[in-house]
Amino acid sequence: MNTATLHIRMRYDSGRQQLHRITKYFRKAVNITPDIYFRALADAVMVNAALVLALALRYLWIVGVEDVVARRHEILLDYTRIFLVCSLPLTLVALAAFYANGLYTRGRAYQGRYKALIVTQAVSYVYLIFGLAVLVVRAVSFPRSVIFLSWGLTLVMLVGARLWSRLWADMIRMHEPTSPPGARKVQRVLVIGGAGYIGSALLPKLLDTGYRVRLLDLFVYGKEPIQDLLDHPHLEILQADFRQVDRVAEAMQGMDAVIHLGAIVGDPACALDKELTIDVNLMATNMIAEIAKGYGVNRFIFASTCSVYGASDEILDECSALNPLSLYARSKIASETILHSLADDRFAPVILRFGTIYGLSGRTRFDLVVNLLMAKAVVDGKITVMGGDQWRPFVHVDDAASAVFRVLEAPLKLVDRQTFNVGSDEQNYTLNDVGRIIQRLVSTAELVEMGLDGDRRNYRVSFAEIRKTLSFKPRWTLEQGLQQVKDALTSGRIQDYRLAQYNNFKFLSEEGTERLGHHQRDWFDALLNSHGLETAVVGAAYSR
Repeated sequence: MNTATLHIRMRYDSGRQQLHRITKYFRKAVNITPDIYFRALADAVMVNAALVLALALRYLWIVGVEDVVARRHEILLDYTRIFLVCSLPLTLVALAAFYANGLYTRGRAYQGRYKALIVTQAVSYVYLIFGLAVLVVRAVSFPRSVIFLSWGLTLVMLVGARLWSRLWADMIRMHEPTSPPGARKVQRVLVIGGAGYIGSALLPKLLDTGYRVRLLDLFVYGKEPIQDLLDHPHLEILQADFRQVDRVAEAMQGMDAVIHLGAIVGDPACALDKELTIDVNLMATNMIAEIAKGYGVNRFIFASTCSVYGASDEILDECSALNPLSLYARSKIASETILHSLADDRFAPVILRFGTIYGLSGRTRFDLVVNLLMAKAVVDGKITVMGGDQWRPFVHVDDAASAVFRVLEAPLKLVDRQTFNVGSDEQNYTLNDVGRIIQRLVSTAELVEMGLDGDRRNYRVSFAEIRKTLSFKPRWTLEQGLQQVKDALTSGRIQDYRLAQYNNFKFLSEEGTERLGHHQRDWFDALLNSHGLETAVVGAAYSR
């Protein structure tokens, strides 16, 4: 064995031992599962195979086209040394970049063209970093053409492998005996954003009925809204941002249904940071729905709003034209559009458009007109109504939660891909009507009816569809809900309705929307492209 060959062999053995130590440490540090380990191992093999093939193609070009036959053994030995020196650092850079781009933790959530886009981005990062390192370190004389060849071959191999695995899984699924959607009994429910206004009213209903509930929530407003449920044996809590694809995928495992209540809610709160609103309300909804569909969860209940109707003098039903006047409403319409585009015989989203909600729950709000006017009547002795001739449909928060529960319990064929307005025809009121009811309950308060305000919303809604299909009728009347709020204020159960914890806009203004963070804006553009949404639907919402 000559000196050059011995030197190469020593480098190879040393590199293999170093790779083993680093891999062992890396697995422990990032908690790599066996599934991730084997996928990373397959990627490492493909990266090295691409490098070998690129060097081989370059070698054949030099020997065959450039006719450098006399030096072929020297060139072969030189290229072998290049591979042995560069294999380890290239592999480590590749695995780190792939992990950072979510190819192992979020791969199931990436679909179609967007998956190819993410893989392309990750591979490009790898060879950009590696190419710069080669130029700086100059440990070997690395042909630049090999870098470009290796980049292209790695890209083809990785994208091809992932597309093939997807096709293979689809072929297997086609031949598996499957029960029709909705045939399996719903026992385990994932509630996203379940510590909020509606969610804190819904969780007790689910748990008392025997459902096993997994709650995914960042708890921006704290855990106090569900404090009494934290030790419930059938409640599992995952505290995480529902925009984290890996945490959503983790939460989705083993679930029979998803109830998505998470969002930045209300026109003023959404207007604080338009980009963040799109991120939370729209982009996350798309991602969550795709993961649910990928995991075979066919029941998907989505919380929307009657604000999508905007302004109209007619009585509106689920088929009426939409006229959103705020970013909040636009984000909900775009989310509905995405969910309908994903719907098929294996994925059945149900849209619930809630009326203007009032009443008490675990996380009561006083940035809603009914609760706020009653609080001002009790505490300030004045009921100031602006834009009093505007119509709104009202529904108690407990009835809103009951509607979600009713949809979950219903046979799937009744609600599959349906949209329901949630409320009752009897609770279509003008704001002046609300003020007068409050004055009857708090006779000492002064009613001041002002002129028009900046809010142009005005809509009455028909709730015939949910009443006919699900026999849903709210238990609460507006007067009962107002009395409930009054009792909580006069008894001292709620001491100061002005606190930020009761107001989405005030809380996010004082605490800062940066608490929610921002995700890459690239998601937004990929989202529009992947679903063929017109810029006018969502882009206009973003720019307003």
